[in-house]
Amino acid sequence: MSTSASSLGPAQPSLFDRAIAPAPKPAEKTARKPARRALAPTLPGFLQGDAARKPAKARSGRVKLMDLRQQWLLSARARVVFLLMAFAALALVALVQIAWLGMSGASPSSRPTATALVPDRGEITDRNGVPLARAYPAYSLYFYPKAMGSGADDPLVKSPEDVTKELLGIFPHMNKERTLRLLKSGKSGVLRRKILPEEANQVWSIGEPSVQTPRSPDRHYPQGKLAAHVLGRVLENDEGKKVGAFGMEQALEAQLSDPVARAQPAALSIDVRVQGALEDEMGRGMLASGAKGAAGIVLDVDTGEVLAMASLPDFDPNRISFEDKDNTGNRVSFLTGELGSTFKPLTVAAAIDSGVVRDLRKSWNAAPVTVAGKTYEDSDFKGASLNIPQALAYSSNTVTMRVARELGGERLRQVMIDLGMNRAPNIELQARGTPYWPSGKWSPQTTMTVGFGHALTVTPLHLANAYAAMVNGGIYRDATLLKVEPGQADPGRRVFKASTSHRMRQMLRMVAIYGTGKGANAPGFRVGGKTGTAEKLINGRYSQSKMLTTFASAFPMDRPRYVVVVTLDEPTFTEAMRGRTAAFNAAPIVGNLIRRAGPMLGVRPDNTRDVDISDLQNLMGKGE
Repeated sequence: MSTSASSLGPAQPSLFDRAIAPAPKPAEKTARKPARRALAPTLPGFLQGDAARKPAKARSGRVKLMDLRQQWLLSARARVVFLLMAFAALALVALVQIAWLGMSGASPSSRPTATALVPDRGEITDRNGVPLARAYPAYSLYFYPKAMGSGADDPLVKSPEDVTKELLGIFPHMNKERTLRLLKSGKSGVLRRKILPEEANQVWSIGEPSVQTPRSPDRHYPQGKLAAHVLGRVLENDEGKKVGAFGMEQALEAQLSDPVARAQPAALSIDVRVQGALEDEMGRGMLASGAKGAAGIVLDVDTGEVLAMASLPDFDPNRISFEDKDNTGNRVSFLTGELGSTFKPLTVAAAIDSGVVRDLRKSWNAAPVTVAGKTYEDSDFKGASLNIPQALAYSSNTVTMRVARELGGERLRQVMIDLGMNRAPNIELQARGTPYWPSGKWSPQTTMTVGFGHALTVTPLHLANAYAAMVNGGIYRDATLLKVEPGQADPGRRVFKASTSHRMRQMLRMVAIYGTGKGANAPGFRVGGKTGTAEKLINGRYSQSKMLTTFASAFPMDRPRYVVVVTLDEPTFTEAMRGRTAAFNAAPIVGNLIRRAGPMLGVRPDNTRDVDISDLQNLMGKGE
C-alpha cells in the first residue's frame, strides 16, 4: 500500500544520502567562519594555500604562531634599536669630552691614566736609542722595629747576634759591627741599599718581620763608566726623590722629572760606539805616556753635535766610591789651560782673512823674538826664514809671533771673541770653565804670545769649536750634547771666509803629512791637524817638567765632517812614547781613534782621494 509524500511529511534522506552528506557544524564555529575568512587575505600566499587545503582547526593554530612570531620580531627590533641608541649616546659623550679637552687645553697629566706606565724618571739614550740611564725598581734592606707592634718588648724574634750572622751569610761584605749596632738600637735605619730580588727572598726566609726589603725606584746606568762625565748622576733629596746632581742628569732635570715629557727618552748626541773607542784609546795613551789625566772630544763640524766626550780618570755613576770623588770633574768642558801651538792655525787663518797674509811664498823672519825683555825662540830651529806653510808644519813660534804682530791686537782679539774664547763654553753641562782672558787693550807682547797659544787659557771644548769653524767653511756653532734632527742645526755665524777655510784645510792636511802631526795620519782618512805642547803654569811660573800636550784635528780634509781633540795632562817620557811632546803622545791617540771610529761614523778609508796640496808641496820643497 502506498502512501503519498504529502501525507507522510517531508521526505527523509535515505541511508545512502546520510552516509555521504557532511555532518552539521556547531553554531558557534559556523559563526566564527567569516572571521577566519577575513584573516585569510592578510596571510602570505603560500599560507593561504595551506589554509585552503587544511582543516579550519589547523589553520587557526598557524595564525596564532604567526602572531607570536610577529610579536617576537617587533620586540627584538625594539631591543636592537635601544642598544644602538645607547651606543650612540656613549659615543656622543666621548666625542664631547674629547672636544672639551682639546678646546680647554686640559693637560693629559691631570688624568690618572696618563702616567700609569711612565717611569719615575725619564730615560736617557744615545743618538741611536741605546739606553744610557734609566729608572728601575730596586730593593733595599731596611730595619723597621715598629713592624712587630708598638707594644712588643723586642723588635726581633731572634737575638741581634743571630740575625746579624744570618744577614752576613747573604751579604758577606756587610759591615758586621754597624749592622749589629743598628739591630740592638731599636731604631729604624737602612742596613743595605740596592739588593737583588733573590737576596730579598733570602732575607724573608730568615723570618724577621722587622727586617724588611722595601722596593723603591732607583737609577741605573747600563753602560757603567761609559760617558760618566756626560751623564753625571742623581742624588736623593730631603723628600726621598731622585734629582740630577750634575751632568746631563742635572741639565735635563725638568724633562726627566716631568710626568708627560719623561714618557719619551731624552736622546743625546753621543754615539756609544765612538764614545767607547775614544775612552779606550785615551786610556791606552795615558798608560803609555804616564799621564795623570786626559780629555777628548769628537765633534760634528756641521751641526755642533758632540759624538763623544771623555774625561779620564773616570768614575762609575752607579756607585761613586770615596776614591772616585776627585774624578768627577769634566776636563773637556771645565778644566782650562794654555793649549800651545794648536792656536797657530787660528792666528794664520785670521791673518789670511784680514789680508795680512796674501802670498804664502813670502819668507818670514824665523830668528828669536825679544818682547818686553823676554826672548822667544823655536824649539826646533829650521832656518833663518820660513814661509807660512813651513812655519805651520814645523810649528815655528817666532814666525807665528811676527804674523800676530802684523795682524794687531785688536783684530786678533776680535777673532778670539768671535770663536767664543772670552767666555765659558755654551753647552748644556753646568761644568763650564771660564777662560783666563787678557783684559783691556792687548799689548804687543800679549798679542804675540796669544798668537802661538800662551797667555790665554781655554778648555779643549773651546778649541774643538774653533777648529770646527776653521774647517767647515767658516761658520761658528756652539757644541751641543743633544741630538739634532736633520735640518734643525743651528745656522751659526760666519767667522772666516769660505776661501780661508779652504786654504786652512790644505795646510792642516800638509802638517799631518810632513809636519808634527805625522803620528795622526791614519791612511785613507785624510787627517789634518796641529800639535800643541805647553808648559803648565804653576804658582805663577812655568814648569819645566809638567806639560799639557794636545792634538787638534779634523777628517776627512777634502770634506771635513768631524773634529777630534785630545789633551794629555802631564805626560812623561816613556819607552813607549819616546817623547813628551804632543807629536809623540797626543797625535798617535787621535790617529788610532780615527782608524776605529771613522767607519762607525760613515767615513771609510779611501786612498784614491785626498786634498790637493800640490802648490803647498812645492813651497815645502816636497814637490815632485
